[in-house]
Amino acid sequence: MEMYTHPTNLTRPRVLSEDPANYRDAPTEAIRQVLEQETDKISWIRMGTTVATNALLERKGERIALLITKGFKDLLFIGNQTRPRIFDFDIQIPPVLYEEVVEVDERVVPYDESCQMHDVGDAKQTAFGKQVIVEKEPDSEEVKKILISIARKGIKSIAVVFLHSFVYPLHELRIKELAAELGFTSISLSHEVMPMIKVVPRGFTVCADAYLTPKIREYIEGFESGFSDGLKSVRVDFMQSDGGLCNVNSFFGSKAILSGPAGGVIGVALTAYDPETKRPVIGFDMGGTSTDVCRYSGALEHVMETTTAGVTIQAPQLDINTVAAGGGSRLFFTNGIFVVGPESVGAHPGPVCYRKGGHLSITDANLVLGRILPEYFPKIFGPNGNEALDSAAAYSAMEALTAEINDFVKKNPDALQKQYTTEEVALGFITVANEEMCRPIRALTQARGFDTSAHVLACFGGAGGQHACAVAQLLGVRRVVIHKYSSLLSAYGIALAKVVSEVQEPANFVFSRESMPVIAERFAALSEKATNELSSQGFAVVHCEYFLHMRFARTDCAIMITANYDPQDSDTLLNFVTAFNATYRREFGFILEDRDIIIDDIRLVAKGGFLDISIYNKKDLYAGHIIHGPAVILDRNSTIVVEPRCTASITPEGNIHLDVCAKREESVVLKVDPIRLSIFSNRFMSIAEQMGRVLQRTAISTNIKVFFENISKPVFFLANRGHHADIGGLVPGSMPPNATSLQQEGATFISFKVVDKGTFREDALIEHLMAPKAVPGCSGTRNLADNIADIKAQIAANNKGISLVCDLISEYGLETVQAYMQHIQATAEESVRNMLKEVGRDVFERTGSTRLQACDSMDDGTKIQLAVTIDIEKGEALFDFTGTGMEVVSSCNCPRAVTMSAIIYCLRCLVAKDIPLNSGCLAPISISIPEGTLLSPSETAAVVGGNVLTSQRLCDVILGAFEAVAASQGCMNNVTFGDETMGYYETIAGGAGAGEGFEGRSGVHTHMTNTRITDPEILESRYPVILREFRLRENSGGTGKWRGGDGVVRALQFRRPLSLSLLTERRVFAPYGLQGGGSGACGLNLLKRKSRTVNLGGKITIAIEPGDILELRTPGGGGFGKKPT
Repeated sequence: MEMYTHPTNLTRPRVLSEDPANYRDAPTEAIRQVLEQETDKISWIRMGTTVATNALLERKGERIALLITKGFKDLLFIGNQTRPRIFDFDIQIPPVLYEEVVEVDERVVPYDESCQMHDVGDAKQTAFGKQVIVEKEPDSEEVKKILISIARKGIKSIAVVFLHSFVYPLHELRIKELAAELGFTSISLSHEVMPMIKVVPRGFTVCADAYLTPKIREYIEGFESGFSDGLKSVRVDFMQSDGGLCNVNSFFGSKAILSGPAGGVIGVALTAYDPETKRPVIGFDMGGTSTDVCRYSGALEHVMETTTAGVTIQAPQLDINTVAAGGGSRLFFTNGIFVVGPESVGAHPGPVCYRKGGHLSITDANLVLGRILPEYFPKIFGPNGNEALDSAAAYSAMEALTAEINDFVKKNPDALQKQYTTEEVALGFITVANEEMCRPIRALTQARGFDTSAHVLACFGGAGGQHACAVAQLLGVRRVVIHKYSSLLSAYGIALAKVVSEVQEPANFVFSRESMPVIAERFAALSEKATNELSSQGFAVVHCEYFLHMRFARTDCAIMITANYDPQDSDTLLNFVTAFNATYRREFGFILEDRDIIIDDIRLVAKGGFLDISIYNKKDLYAGHIIHGPAVILDRNSTIVVEPRCTASITPEGNIHLDVCAKREESVVLKVDPIRLSIFSNRFMSIAEQMGRVLQRTAISTNIKVFFENISKPVFFLANRGHHADIGGLVPGSMPPNATSLQQEGATFISFKVVDKGTFREDALIEHLMAPKAVPGCSGTRNLADNIADIKAQIAANNKGISLVCDLISEYGLETVQAYMQHIQATAEESVRNMLKEVGRDVFERTGSTRLQACDSMDDGTKIQLAVTIDIEKGEALFDFTGTGMEVVSSCNCPRAVTMSAIIYCLRCLVAKDIPLNSGCLAPISISIPEGTLLSPSETAAVVGGNVLTSQRLCDVILGAFEAVAASQGCMNNVTFGDETMGYYETIAGGAGAGEGFEGRSGVHTHMTNTRITDPEILESRYPVILREFRLRENSGGTGKWRGGDGVVRALQFRRPLSLSLLTERRVFAPYGLQGGGSGACGLNLLKRKSRTVNLGGKITIAIEPGDILELRTPGGGGFGKKPT
């Protein structure tokens, strides 16, 4: 345990985080104020900064160019092909960071001795024990021409990412040499920034590094220039995203994203965690725009991949969960629900009380309730930065919103009929904000198998003290720790943090007795490298931490594991396996027995020694002082609210401990209360999110009833749905385009009980999964072990949901929980009714009718016919599919359940407001589907294409009837290949339809799917294929006032004999435009075999030979509006 001495003095300037009228930026102003007092006493400066984060959020980084492997210039634009908000027609994805992208004709592919296509080049051994085939070296002269062209455009920063450079970096290093010779000032190479597999996140990371590093250098140079000697005699260190300090010269863009909040995590670890009791700590950092939460239980917890401002960063980062709820979060009343954020008022103009014309926020709500006392705040507000907080303005704004809420209640007979006071509304918004801030905490604890109530809540940040007790009550936490420097804890943590050197290498081999000596050697080499780095800075290494990035074979869920390892005893490497299995079992409820453990990466962190620092003793309250709530404690830097039935005590060290009582049981009110409606909406969403997280991380494929004691019938159902890559049938992947019956599509289940009285019925499950082999031409499942593991993952997800629902019922009572589930559905129903009334009135004004119609044809000519008749008075509608074609002999029949899913999806999109998706959306809808048609086929009809193709075409028809958006690609572009030993399935992006005021997004999944596509390096490393091309299909989107999105071109070359199946649509009938917009291009499936190129058509199963190339050109989206002449 490390000890620290205590200080006798501390200088704490106070400035607003943003006040452009009075100073350029807050850190500079704060330092200026300090330097006026202590000009000759600086020996070391340690800083955290949000420069990188802000530049990323505001897109104000350096102009950069990206150099990437030929065939992949659009790879980072496409990304993983998903859309962030699935119900938005106008798909908004943050723009790429590069200004120019240029392809370099170079190629490296993994060597696979089982492949029969070896004519691509000779195998070469890499430094990491892997063999690769170098197909094409970069031509230096051609690269020079590229770089000169980039330089002439004034771009001086480049990012380089080549496929498989993480194991074979020579091509990237050659580019660096040439770029340096030509005078480029910032050169970021993907293998240096982060040597890990997955080219897409590595590409995003290297772009972020090239984009941000020059801005960081500029910021540092400006900071140093403010000192007379340029800080030449002062050591300057910066906090990195992983929680370690680095010298100013080693601080780069990709390390800086979490530089600001990382200090808070270190502060929590060193001030709130007691190594004697080992009670885990939740860090709760509530700021103005958002709230950051973390967990510490004796070791820093890291993640290897996060997304910030739409940019995926692949690098070790502290596991900090963020929610867009903070003191500056705006307050709204929408659809009968209290809404907090995600919009923030910012520091400028700020809340209403800042006197700068801002908006109502959580800070105003706290001020209205007297939780913030203006007379104790500095007078730094108003246009000139010299006025006090404006309580009257905050109250007046809250009063106006209260009147709006009370008016809604009067008009809604289902609402709890009461008139809310201004104070009740303010408290309601705070309660909703508290619940939202609990969601990321539950994700860090409950979702990972930890008991939330067993933790201590360490509260810091300027606004945290006003919410700590209430948040603790919601979580069942009984102790809150507020350090005496709680509002300065990030800076405090930075002061206490260690200088670190972190090194990492890719591995990608099985953990075994045979590989343990290799791991030990790699650790020794990394230790020497890190030690030399620290020694060059004048530090002795205190200790090293060892990490292995581990996963079960054939899964994508890698977990960064640290364990007690003694370099003198290689057997201690087995501690990593023990730790990995324990972590996996705790999070997911099971482990994959008899499955190899893969080491993806080897990582080491060497930590240098501390400087002794001191702590200033606060004398406002004496040790042992007890304060009973309700009360407010005012510190020089923060305001702490002690809630009723909570107790604050002052420790001998001057810290504040808040003891939190259990949450008081509330009276049962079953009428809808807008405040509680918001709370339950958050809780139900949190349950679904945690179930999804368990399923996502435990499933193998690349892609339950609840009973209570003395209750004889189910009170809740929890369900999750996933795609199993193979369940038998005619072809590998179980997506047979030529299926004529349900039996040919693989295993079928009718209410099969997979767990009976707590026992997993594995034998009966295997019998069902192998049953398809009795059907002529069919096989049982080809991935039995994966199927069983996936189903166990689904069971684990449901069990997580059961636990969370039980907790909710224990907290509020079954009757209340069920009542609010009904209220949430009623809210969704009312939103759909209002939408239908609005659409109906608009259509009637234009046409004199309330009947909408649309018709489209599948590629085989089968029609989907829809007439929608709207009742304007009631806000109801009849969806009549009379005229739709008959059931077909192919697999494009669409089960009624899928048809209903498409309808509810479209209704939720049409509402265009953030409401929970639930069956209430269907309450105002009557649906007529003639039996025996494409949309209501017989029980034995083949349906696999209906789920992935017809559903997409159905969305186009529904949305076309409402004239909401032009047709999207209308297809998921299903590709499966394999043999009796393996199978692979993917769906491929296309173009989105345009709409009024926006263009369709290119290269994205639309409507009924949002599946990620496998990273090219993962694909080529695990499957016998080479991805030759993955780019946008230029000009495939429909023309118009607003263009449709472009499809993509994806070319796969096969390296051994396989069976290939395609299940696609829109190869005959193009995605239509609306209101004069042009149609998108039809899709096209081509097979290139030696000198021949043949059109495969939309649906086919074909034997593939080594060297064959499948080229898919996916459809574009339709345009909207007439193209201007």
